[in-house]
Amino acid sequence: MNVASKIRNTLSKAPVLVLGTALALAVLPARAIEPFTADYKASYMGMEANGQMTLAREGEGRWRYSLNVRNALADLSQITVFEVSGDQWRPLSSNDTNKVLVKRSQKTATYDWAAGEARWSGDVKPDRAGPIALKAGDLDALLINLALVRDVAAGKPLKYRMVDDGRIKQLDYRNAGTETITVDGRRHQATKVVGNDGRRETTAWIVEGMQVPARIVQKDKDGDALELTMQAIR
Repeated sequence: MNVASKIRNTLSKAPVLVLGTALALAVLPARAIEPFTADYKASYMGMEANGQMTLAREGEGRWRYSLNVRNALADLSQITVFEVSGDQWRPLSSNDTNKVLVKRSQKTATYDWAAGEARWSGDVKPDRAGPIALKAGDLDALLINLALVRDVAAGKPLKYRMVDDGRIKQLDYRNAGTETITVDGRRHQATKVVGNDGRRETTAWIVEGMQVPARIVQKDKDGDALELTMQAIR
């Protein structure tokens, strides 16, 4: 699996809280979405890179969420446009572009909620082009990052049906307690959540008040590891 694929899978994964706490938090209103820019330090197999996630308004009820990771050898970009529909965040389109050394690939996804299907084009295999039938609550890989933060704050189970890269995958996470992490020179208490799809384990650290995970670590069964560590958010 190439670096770009690992970036995508990391962002797609990364609990179930004590029952009394979950019931108490479930009645809280959903936190409003707000624009942000978050800077990350990225590490993959010992190679360092700079990363950035941004969330910006795309129009009435629509948002543009992006990830960029670059170093001297690679330039990776993911962009998801989604809409807020009631209490659901529905992906509308996504674009995944990566350049590693002299190799370049690009994939585009379209989520047509009126037709109830998702399709993929660009550098995709025929059996990954779709269509795939959509269900209420479906998310793409990148959007799950925001959903993790939202659902930890609300005390909801972290269970998602991911429709991404021409496939459907059920992603479930568990609460692994709390840890202290440092962002921009300040120490924060973070909720640690862990997911494992049988091929890789992904751990994410969620800090109250931050709209994206402060840290994400993915480890494959073959020993490969990818890490994103937040440096600042504004």
